[in-house]
Amino acid sequence: MISQIRPAIVSMILFTAVLGLGYPLAVTGIAQAAFPALANGSIVLKDGKAVGSALIGQSFTAARYLHGRPSAAGEGYDAAASSGSNYGPLNADYVARVKADADALRIDSAAPIPVDAVTASGSGLDPHISPAYAERQVRRIAVARGLAPSRVRDLIARDTRGRALGFLGQPTVNVLAVNLALDRETGAAHPSAR
Repeated sequence: MISQIRPAIVSMILFTAVLGLGYPLAVTGIAQAAFPALANGSIVLKDGKAVGSALIGQSFTAARYLHGRPSAAGEGYDAAASSGSNYGPLNADYVARVKADADALRIDSAAPIPVDAVTASGSGLDPHISPAYAERQVRRIAVARGLAPSRVRDLIARDTRGRALGFLGQPTVNVLAVNLALDRETGAAHPSAR
């Protein structure tokens, strides 16, 4: 009996050390050496202070900022509660929320409402919006900041990324990056003042 238990215990300790400690430490070390910004969460700094992540959306509601997608994650963009709402298109609560969001957007403009303006992403944390949704917000931002609409469009265009590999996905605009650029342009406070 002991001849069978001893190898099992030694194997468990060995594999725990190798796979539970050694492998994670090696992968972390390689990631820190090769891709330090990505390994540390793609933190965005402004004046040496962390103001967000390039990979996790934030809630911007002030008229002077580009607004992101609705979020189903907790109280909005809560990474600890990352999830979709799991509501189907016929769910009454979902339909009511989308209708309320669409009605609020119609106050600003009669332009067509892009789907990402009223729907959350699967994780609820998407930091990107479509160029169409960004364009729909240009007039509001220009008025709030006292900028020409063409200047707001230029700032949005700088942080618009095309399709991955030229054919995968859709073009996207990083909301935080544009808002930081808007703040630099007008000398405004940092986006945590939403």
